[in-house]
Amino acid sequence: MEAVSSEVQRPSAVKLGVLIALMLLMWAVNFIIAKVGLQHMDVYALAAFRVELAALMLGVLLLVKRAKDGGGRKLEKGDLWTFGYLGFFMVAVNQMCFTVGLNYTSIGHASLIIGTGPILVLLLARTQGLEHLTVLKVTGMALSFAGVALLAAEQGISLRSGTLRGDLITLVGSVGFACYAVWGKKVAAKYDTLEMNAYNYLAGALLVLPLAVWQVVKMTREGSWGAVGWQGWLAMVYMAAFASVAAYLIYYWVLRHMAASRLSAFSYLLPVMATCLGILLLPEERVTRHLVGGGALVLVGVYLTEVHRRGVKPGDNNE
Repeated sequence: MEAVSSEVQRPSAVKLGVLIALMLLMWAVNFIIAKVGLQHMDVYALAAFRVELAALMLGVLLLVKRAKDGGGRKLEKGDLWTFGYLGFFMVAVNQMCFTVGLNYTSIGHASLIIGTGPILVLLLARTQGLEHLTVLKVTGMALSFAGVALLAAEQGISLRSGTLRGDLITLVGSVGFACYAVWGKKVAAKYDTLEMNAYNYLAGALLVLPLAVWQVVKMTREGSWGAVGWQGWLAMVYMAAFASVAAYLIYYWVLRHMAASRLSAFSYLLPVMATCLGILLLPEERVTRHLVGGGALVLVGVYLTEVHRRGVKPGDNNE
């Protein structure tokens, strides 16, 4: 995935930079939009409907692509099981836990916990024999998890604390994405960007479908469809169309033209962007000592681990 084919013309640095900035902005804004949506729609309805709509959009895009170019790689039967568990981890676990976790915690906490993703990928890759642990890597991981612990301690270490519950759910979602990132390499070379996303979301949507149907039945019985309001529906559409579909399509397209190590470095900006937007736009979001201290530990720890892992010095532009 990191190597760029000589037949593919590399886009300009400006184009890549604009796309990366747009992708990060869509994901950062998604934290705000999700918080607003949770004020107008049941958390499980918002999470499930978002997944189903994203899968529908990707399925339509895949059909249009195939009708237009008459090609594309069809799903091989041998990969059904692979996309089944990839859809489980990427969609059913990662996407669902993001929304549910955010219902119980702050944007600052959630974004920083999600920012530990590279650490979780490293740990999982180590269990697969794909990575070796060094003193600097372990130090970086220790700093990051110390930062997460500091965030969790803000309102006391107790499962009765809504923030801790949300933090743990968000962490489970990050573990889900780490599983996808490591195991997804099994089929990443076979399928293009749209196909990978479509098959993952279609598999995840099938797993989440019973919850979506239950929410439809529940809202029909309660007659609560009209009570959702346009803000809830608009939030759900944004989360599906932009955060789930557009942003991930950009991510995998950019990955064709840029080393994964360089692209992942930009993700360190996401917690900062999301937290700043939350504090500026939402009254319930605020700056605390735990947020600043925990955030600093998380970012420094992830940075140390990733820089050493890539073998690249800060400021190096090599691919």
